[in-house]
Amino acid sequence: MPDKGPSSRPQVPAADQTLRILSFLARQRGPAAASTISSTLGIPRSSVYHLLDALAAHGFVIHFPSDRRWGLGTAAFELAGGYSRQQPLARLGRPLVAALADRAGESAHLAVMTGRDVLYIVEERAPRRPALVTDVGVRLPGHLTATGRAMLATLPREQVRALYPDASSFADRTGRGPSRPGELRDVLREVRARGYAVEDGEVTLGLRSVGVVVRDHAGWPAAALALTWPVDAERDAAALAALLGDTARELERRIGRH
Repeated sequence: MPDKGPSSRPQVPAADQTLRILSFLARQRGPAAASTISSTLGIPRSSVYHLLDALAAHGFVIHFPSDRRWGLGTAAFELAGGYSRQQPLARLGRPLVAALADRAGESAHLAVMTGRDVLYIVEERAPRRPALVTDVGVRLPGHLTATGRAMLATLPREQVRALYPDASSFADRTGRGPSRPGELRDVLREVRARGYAVEDGEVTLGLRSVGVVVRDHAGWPAAALALTWPVDAERDAAALAALLGDTARELERRIGRH
């Protein structure tokens, strides 16, 4: 059944239809066919194709020719990054991250995805623990971090392929971590099976991290939480992931997920 939307449409129908298409794609679990978008939203198919072409030209959507479907593009992630930089997630997450660091006795941080990078928006350093590179405002390659892997594992595989199409897409820091699309697929498969992401020296030698995704109201990755500790501390990753999961669920509640 078509999505009727507001009872009174704005005076700029093309802008209204464009935003409705983006909102529709954001709620899907994977890319959608143009015909599905047209029938669900009640927008003529010819208009849908014109609008999708314009959105693709600006990077907001991606066309997957083999599937004949459309998904969100990297520019849409930049919008999410812009939202995060305006502080709502940081404001809501800061007290939770501080409490998490106190309970775990390890440094905790909150990050969002922006393109292929993660952007750290909150960090709480635990007492007597080394300073981390994951300071507020720092960007790191998402495929190397626990927070990035936790978020990437929840994305449709087609979007991960669009972000990491070949070996040139993979940055390196310590010589560890995936360096090709197939290796990243294996890492993300393990994350989905385990329920949380791990990282061991891929960002900084001698440090380990565990990360858990924070989902928005539509089930998409809004952010990720992580705990980091020195290798010689010999912490149980699963136990720390359980603490992260409790905090992630509370942050999800605060940002409107039910």
